[in-house]
Amino acid sequence: MRYVQLRAFHYVAICGGFSRAAERLFLTQPAISDQVRKLEDEYDILLFKRHRKEIVLTPIGEKLLKITQRLFDTEGQALELISENKVVRMSNLRIVADSSQHILNVLSHFQRKHPNVGISINSGNSESVIKSLRSYEAEIGVVGEIPKSNEFDTILLNSTPITAFVATGHPLAKKDHISFHDLTKNLLIMREHGSKTRKKFEEVAKTAGFEYTHYIIAEGREAVREIVASGLGVGLVSIAEFSEDPRLVRVAIEGDQNMIIEESLICLKERRGSKLVNSFWEITKQLLQQS
Repeated sequence: MRYVQLRAFHYVAICGGFSRAAERLFLTQPAISDQVRKLEDEYDILLFKRHRKEIVLTPIGEKLLKITQRLFDTEGQALELISENKVVRMSNLRIVADSSQHILNVLSHFQRKHPNVGISINSGNSESVIKSLRSYEAEIGVVGEIPKSNEFDTILLNSTPITAFVATGHPLAKKDHISFHDLTKNLLIMREHGSKTRKKFEEVAKTAGFEYTHYIIAEGREAVREIVASGLGVGLVSIAEFSEDPRLVRVAIEGDQNMIIEESLICLKERRGSKLVNSFWEITKQLLQQS
């Protein structure tokens, strides 16, 4: 039973598919499929039930996954142990977030506990956060949409509705709330493709019978904020991510109970054994329990 075959099986199982496993391992999909097939053929077993667009673990596959999970967790711990001296000399925790506002309190507590650990924070939408975690460019992520595969551990940070916001001099600034119809009369300042906020807003608006063609696409939350502050249009953001700014006013959207954005802390299950990741994780859980 070869290591590479077990590894192929393990990543197909945790990623939920052959193509995603191939991306994670930087191999081709045929190579991954061949390794799993050889494992099944050699022992005359069926590890996955294969349907058109999904795979499901068989009972023997579920049992094997529990074992390979321990195997690769142990491998990660071994690598961490032998590189421990290097980590002590130059520790760094990499975080990628769609908004760092959700973890500011955690960062403060973590830094006090680990004053010698460097923290790098990069921003991105939910899609780019997941991509960074899968490619090992970051250890921890903050996202508005949790992927469906079971390769990640997650903690729900908060859940708030989407709100509109405008410049203080904008005609809508004096309103307590606005409707989807009101928004059709205004220029929307939207996030790029991959933004959970944009996706959720468009889904709910379309269900209500509204589609928006009058908009500007801006890369990143700060770009949206600055364009809106100039008075050019209406921005959209979850309430949890709206920072007080004397130039801006928040305006509720009717039906916002259908536009809930959940922000979650996320990391690959295989990285949870890391001391720094685990410490950040436990601090987050403790602070949420206290709030």
